[in-house]
Amino acid sequence: MNAFDQFEVWFVTGAQLLYGGDAVIAVDAHSNAMVKGLNESGKLPVKVVYKGTVNSSKEVTAAFKAANNDEKCIGVITWMHTFSPAKMWIHGLQELKKPLLHFHTQFNKEIPWDTMDMDFMNLNQSAHGDREFGHIVTRMRKNRKVVVGHWQEAKAQEQIAEWMRVAAAWADAQDMLIIRFGDQMNNVAVTDGDKVSAEQVLGYHVDYYPINDVMKYYDEVTDEETRALVAEYFKLYDHAPELEDGRTEAYTKVWNSAKAEIALRRVLKDTGAKGFTTNFNDLGKFDQIPGLASQRLMAEGYGFGAEGDWKTAALYRTTWFMSQGMPKGCSFLEDYTLNFDGDRSAILQAHMLEVCPLISEEKPKLEVHRLSIGIDSETARLVFTSKQGEGVAATVVDLGNRFRLIINKVECIKSKPLPKLPVASALWIPMPNLEIGAAAWILAGGTHHTSFSYDLTVDYWLDFAEMAGIEAVVIDENTTINDFKKELHLNEVYYLLNKALC
Repeated sequence: MNAFDQFEVWFVTGAQLLYGGDAVIAVDAHSNAMVKGLNESGKLPVKVVYKGTVNSSKEVTAAFKAANNDEKCIGVITWMHTFSPAKMWIHGLQELKKPLLHFHTQFNKEIPWDTMDMDFMNLNQSAHGDREFGHIVTRMRKNRKVVVGHWQEAKAQEQIAEWMRVAAAWADAQDMLIIRFGDQMNNVAVTDGDKVSAEQVLGYHVDYYPINDVMKYYDEVTDEETRALVAEYFKLYDHAPELEDGRTEAYTKVWNSAKAEIALRRVLKDTGAKGFTTNFNDLGKFDQIPGLASQRLMAEGYGFGAEGDWKTAALYRTTWFMSQGMPKGCSFLEDYTLNFDGDRSAILQAHMLEVCPLISEEKPKLEVHRLSIGIDSETARLVFTSKQGEGVAATVVDLGNRFRLIINKVECIKSKPLPKLPVASALWIPMPNLEIGAAAWILAGGTHHTSFSYDLTVDYWLDFAEMAGIEAVVIDENTTINDFKKELHLNEVYYLLNKALC
């Protein structure tokens, strides 16, 4: 089942009874036609459900309370068909906890110049009805997205579709459990953070899970189950024929990787966790880092963060959830090493092993090679290079008094072979170039881990930050260091003043 099928977005139309009952009937008919058209457009991932026209404070409040209490409802679209006095929205907006999209549109696309009379004008007042509504939402400091355009136009529908994907991912995050197999890497600051604040602000619940308890699952995996998964590996991935020789150490490493994957998947399923972290300093009885398992679990949608990085694990889950059904893929990545080459200077993105095969340019190859960090041993992994093209890297950092979402547009380019570094990798140029992009990222306090997607745009992440009520900064083709520094300084003043006023 498509994960979006379990959700609904409610459509609530604002009006009033000043113009009589016939006007409300007309408003209702127009709203039903619009909702039907949106659903039949083929562009929206989530079903829109019309919840009626609201004409009073009592009706607004009842509609928004119902939205809060309905698990299927992930957000509300409001539209003012006619003039809807904004004070009647105050109590409902105070109640609303779900994401809000204000759709500034109208039923008719063009003005009926030859036939428009006063009755028509009184009924079709979105041009100022939406401004009345917009004023009270702004005065109440309610976060929302505003989409302007005719409801039948593809551009407006696509903006609504983006917001729906983000709203669905936001709903998914509100009961997101991330479990840590091992703690953070010792003394590392950027991957740590305030887990209590993260649960209050972002919805993530982060728990430690003893590696010894994972080993109980590992020991219970049967040979039959392991053999079946190893056969799946050999079917799905390119590999050297000798890797199938059961007498070799390499085959044993693949076998044990399969056992690790089965064990980790069962832990995640039994706990209800949507993501996990590992730490090469705490591997229990594993004979290798469970890199192959992490790669494959990421492809299934489980969040992942290395070295205990729970924030990136959660953000990757959100990245994957938003981009379901999109063609190009997403992954956890880490800035590894720089390649200075003038205007084409780039950053090699890799990790020890854990890069998601969804971003692979060609069929991944299953290989076994020595890995000297953590346990010094031969280790199974999928090896590939990434697709080429533009994408977006994102990270969340804890600044003590707030969370900051850092968004960087990047260009993945063709990398050269790495015959002595057999890992999955990507090579990208951060926009607008390495010199400015990397400097801005560092000035913003960005991590060396990111959640990357080819399919998501900057707008998805800005919508996410709006829903979460957190700071967002964008590094793109228009970024300059001077302006970026000013933005960071102004943001600091804003959040310090906001905290003082609260």
